Amino acid sequence: MRLLFFRKDNKRIIKLSAMLSKSSTKYIQSLHHKKYRDAGNTFIAEGSKVVLELLQSGHIACNEIFGMEEWLHQHEPLIRKHFSGPLHSVTDFELEKISLLSTPNQVLAVFSKPAPAIFSPVAKITLALDQVQDPGNLGTIIRIADWFGIEGIVCSLHCADMYNPKVVQGTMGSLGRVKILYCNLPDWLQQFKNIPVYATALNGKNVQNIKGIKEGILIIGNESKGISEEVMQLATQKITIPKTGAAESLNAAVAAGIILSHL
Repeated sequence: MRLLFFRKDNKRIIKLSAMLSKSSTKYIQSLHHKKYRDAGNTFIAEGSKVVLELLQSGHIACNEIFGMEEWLHQHEPLIRKHFSGPLHSVTDFELEKISLLSTPNQVLAVFSKPAPAIFSPVAKITLALDQVQDPGNLGTIIRIADWFGIEGIVCSLHCADMYNPKVVQGTMGSLGRVKILYCNLPDWLQQFKNIPVYATALNGKNVQNIKGIKEGILIIGNESKGISEEVMQLATQKITIPKTGAAESLNAAVAAGIILSHL
């Protein structure tokens, strides 16, 4: 491993040191698991796009960056606009040991979790996820929400962890722009009884006939079980995506994208 240090005149000083230590390797590998992310209040992000966008988000603090030397040299000017901490130059073999990706992508960074999100669903469209447990789905939904300008997502307590590396990867940097709140979903919905709640269901109103909504909470349910009965009872209207084929259901993230495109 090589540590890169920077003077005020921006001239690079490269200090050669030992390979990535066992303790550092073990620490980063531990962040693959939720209990260690929670204990240290940290998480990891991988890949050039994800790491750089989180750095530029302005509210997610970076602790360390582990990258291929060429990548660090290329992105040094941008990195130093947002991060003054240690840059660790690692080999492809070292990166592979700490990465969760089947093909490690040049850089891995350790970030601190920001403070829990605070936002209101008043006068906007808000996504609410009921027990969406697949990390890939959650990551994609966060990215879709960012595409459609959704400010915040409310997750039930049984949703996948937003800091799961697969979720972080799936967001492609949108994690730094979309506010995400975990809470008891029925209790949260009860606080906003004057806001329409649209629940996705197989027997709802055709979403193609619902347009121009400026305020509402859209609920997406579990990948296999749908929306729980307790949450469904709080919906003011059920909506559905009409089908012409024989598929039994749609992927949760795909459904979210289709519905938001209509709303």
